[in-house]
Amino acid sequence: MTEHELIRGCIRQQANCQRMLFERYAGKMMSVCLRYANDSMEAEDIMQDAFIKIYRYIEQFKFEGSFEGWIRRIVVNTAIRHLEKKKLRFKDIDENGPHVPQLPPQAYTHLGEDDLMKLISQLPEGYRVVFNLNVIEGYSHEEIGEMLNIQPGTSRSQLVKARKMLQHQILQLQKIAV
Repeated sequence: MTEHELIRGCIRQQANCQRMLFERYAGKMMSVCLRYANDSMEAEDIMQDAFIKIYRYIEQFKFEGSFEGWIRRIVVNTAIRHLEKKKLRFKDIDENGPHVPQLPPQAYTHLGEDDLMKLISQLPEGYRVVFNLNVIEGYSHEEIGEMLNIQPGTSRSQLVKARKMLQHQILQLQKIAV
């Protein structure tokens, strides 16, 4: 079944098309949810809410641009709304803490994608959300500010601090690996 036929079937609320849509995109969207959630149960809740919205609003898809991108935007926005309900907090690292040096390129050579995603998931919630929205999803600080109801400067500072924390975590891993 083509993507177009699948979408049309979901618009007609055909259960088999809804199931096929879920099966086709659930894996990718679960990985998006896991980047914003604190654990897998929270990610499953976010994904369930997102797919309910996808099915409810699928007739608004204009068949312009990427359907997967349209779904992804709903998933990301659902994750953000979920975090807002939990009172998303923006933390600061102790500015008097250890200086984090720039990492040499070889520091990244033994770090796999799964390792990096695990480190990102361990960031404080505000850092993690801004990092995901900017670095992974590609939103500007102005867009992030609108989405999270914060100033663009807050988004920028959260990203800088998230990167410093990631660099520090990578350095710690390199010391263990040596």
